[in-house]
Amino acid sequence: MQETHFTRRQFVKHSLAAATILGLAPSPWALAASKKLPVALQLYSVRDFCQKDFDGTLAEVAKLGFDGVEFAGYYKYDAKNGAEKAAELKKKLDDLNLKVAATHIGTGNFRGDALKRAIEYHQTIGCKFLVVPGDGDFTHPEKSKALAETFNQTAAVLKPLGMACGYHNHTSEFKKDGDKTYWDLFAERTTKDVILQQDCGWTAAAGLDPVEMMKRYPGRMRSTHFKPTIVGNDSTKKAILGLDSVDWAKVLQGCIEYGGTEWVTLEQETYPDGKSSMECSALSFAALKKLML
Repeated sequence: MQETHFTRRQFVKHSLAAATILGLAPSPWALAASKKLPVALQLYSVRDFCQKDFDGTLAEVAKLGFDGVEFAGYYKYDAKNGAEKAAELKKKLDDLNLKVAATHIGTGNFRGDALKRAIEYHQTIGCKFLVVPGDGDFTHPEKSKALAETFNQTAAVLKPLGMACGYHNHTSEFKKDGDKTYWDLFAERTTKDVILQQDCGWTAAAGLDPVEMMKRYPGRMRSTHFKPTIVGNDSTKKAILGLDSVDWAKVLQGCIEYGGTEWVTLEQETYPDGKSSMECSALSFAALKKLML
């Protein structure tokens, strides 16, 4: 008898069909998995290319097949260079068929008139997730409380506009204040409208399980980072997705089943074997696409 192999997507398709025939309600996981999650590149991954030729970099990212990008600066399209820059960037993205998964910006953009300007710019380019990639107050025993409230207030303003704010972790966020980590405290102090943009690579580097984190805060990881990471000093691993220390197939399933993930964002911070940042990003992206088949 010939053995039959199913891809993950084929398995889901047959599971949904079987449930329909038997009159059963398919599981939420099967329904979610039947939808392909879009993949973006965090442009910090290729910041050296961005600095030299931002338009050319966007074109190369589109050529690789990414669905979108996550910004870490706007270079020639920075609003400081003119209010019309957002419209110019939107046109460039449309021409390249790239969506905006999110942006990384400072907390200062959530205060006073800066929030209004941030909303206007990001509405123009079609970006609904405004994510802070780090703030020293996050791990301050007292200031962390006020920071969480800033995010709550910002989320309340953004929600009617179909937008949201969030925070991106590294490893320091898992330091403890008493018997709880600052990450847990932030999650508890903020409403469910505030995104917890988990960088699963950094979570693993901190010795924690990214999927368990998704289970703890279901639906709050609407934007999730996949960063190839070597845990410890394992010389058998390489910082390319699929060759590193993280079980990305398990993480991907967690995104679908628990995280509420709308965008998977690849962030490549290490460039092994003398390859360029773009080459390493392409290798990790190719491995990620195989997981999604």
